This record gives sequence, structure tokens and C-alpha cells, in this order.
Amino acid sequence: MTISEQPSKINATEWVTDSNGNFAISIRLKGERLFHEVSPFQTVEVFDTHDRGKMLTIDRMVMCTEADEAAYHEMIAHVPMLTHPHVKDVLVIGAGDGGTIRELVRHQGIERITMVEIDEAVVRASKEFLPTISSALEHPKLNLLIDDGIKFVQNAADNSYDLVIIDSSDPVGPSEGLFTKSFYQDVYRTLRVGGVVTVQSESPIFHRKAFVDLNQCLKQVFGNDSVHCYLVFIPMYPTGMWSLTYCSKQGVHPIENLDGDRAAQFVKEHNLRYYNTEVHKAAFALPGFIQEMI
Repeated sequence: MTISEQPSKINATEWVTDSNGNFAISIRLKGERLFHEVSPFQTVEVFDTHDRGKMLTIDRMVMCTEADEAAYHEMIAHVPMLTHPHVKDVLVIGAGDGGTIRELVRHQGIERITMVEIDEAVVRASKEFLPTISSALEHPKLNLLIDDGIKFVQNAADNSYDLVIIDSSDPVGPSEGLFTKSFYQDVYRTLRVGGVVTVQSESPIFHRKAFVDLNQCLKQVFGNDSVHCYLVFIPMYPTGMWSLTYCSKQGVHPIENLDGDRAAQFVKEHNLRYYNTEVHKAAFALPGFIQEMI
């Protein structure tokens, strides 16, 4: 059963606050809540903000804003795509807003994308209110499944995918199981030799324990030398500093195998907003305190 509401007026001075109990980020709202639904999994909302465009939240945690979403979606998709030269089959877990899919379909060599999102309400809200982000959710190469990504991977055949992207929310509620060793053992099994995984791996500051635990988990499954943390800066995420992690199955290195000329041409053709060759390389240069953490 779901509970839906019509768009409602709220005080123009109201703020959405994303907090871990010690510090937070707050985004001022324009005055109209565009979407609100309590699904069987979580509370999904879309707000209009004063200067960051429309914003998707889940349980009042910021998922994306129109002004800043390109940083996250370009980096989670193009870093693996521009290092692995022969991606044909892609599995995406989560990604209900559609931004990761929008970036993937820019790559003509991809033949099939399977996307598994547990909550249909996220997809519906994004299609209606975030059209610039969700624009590829009807793409002919996409097979969109409303299903449990954990169970899907458990039942997936061995050696099925060249690239797996785990585009999850924080490790609470339905996403909690996406931060376990058993899940990533199944992901590893479904990858072809030479395949790559990119993972939303939390903030080293805002979610320190989850960040460290996930890094250790991935190293246990993929091996220390095949796990590479990289950073992306997103103003609307608490602390602004967020991490993604690149893992390979006996495969390509995220910097050594980058074809800089190919990447530069791709950036120019698609007029990307955040990703470029220099940012790709620099993202893997971690501050000393993060190196010590992991």
C-alpha cells in the first residue's frame, strides 16, 4: 500500500536538512513540494529549491539536485566506460532517478543495460518531475526491472556482465544489503573476466564507518590491488566530498588504461559538465587522511 499526496504549499523559509546527528547540510525550499509518497520501502519526495533546481530526497536524504547531479552521474558512469574498451552488457542496481542511465547510453558500444530498482515510486517521481535526469529511462537498450537488486544478483548467471554499477542510496532501509560481502561476492561472480564495478561508497567524512567498512569488504572480494577509491565533489551532499570505488575482475586499471585522447573526444562530443580527462586522473589522488583510513 502506498500513500500519495497532491503537491502542497509549505513555508517558503522551510529547509530540508540532511544530517548524521553531528553535522548537516540544509537546502532552502522554494515553497512547493512537488511529490510525496510513502512507498513500501521509504518516503520519496521531490522539492523545488531556491537555486539548485528540483531536488529528489529519500527519507529526507538528498539524492540529487538538477544543479549538481552531473558530477555524480558522469563520474560513476564514464570512469569505468572510458577505461574498459569493450563494454557490451551492463547491470545497474538502483539508479531510479535515471541519471546514470542517461550517461551510459551516450556510449554507442553498449548493447544492453539491465537496471534493477526496488522502488517504482522513485522512477515515477523522477520521470514526472526530473525529466532532464530521467530522460533515458525509456531508451530501447534499457531493460528496467522493478525488483530487489540483491535477489536479482543472487540469481544472475555467472560471467554475464562487463560492467556493474551499484548506484545506491545510503546503507539504511532497502539499500542496507548492498553493503555486504555476500552481495559483492555475487557481483564478482556475475562479472566477466576483465569486467569492472563502480560503487557509490559514501563520504569519508559524513559516513566514515560505512566508507571504511565497504572499502575493506571490496578488497576482500576483489583483492587489494583491484580496488581503487576516487572522489567526486557534490555541493548538495553533506561535506561536499563523496567517494566512488572502482573494482576490476582481473581487469583494467582506472588510470593506466585510460585512453586520454578518446576520453577528451568523448567529453567534447557530449559537452559534459563535470567529467574530463584531468578530473578522471585527479579523482584517484586521495588526501593523506583518506589513505590512512583505508
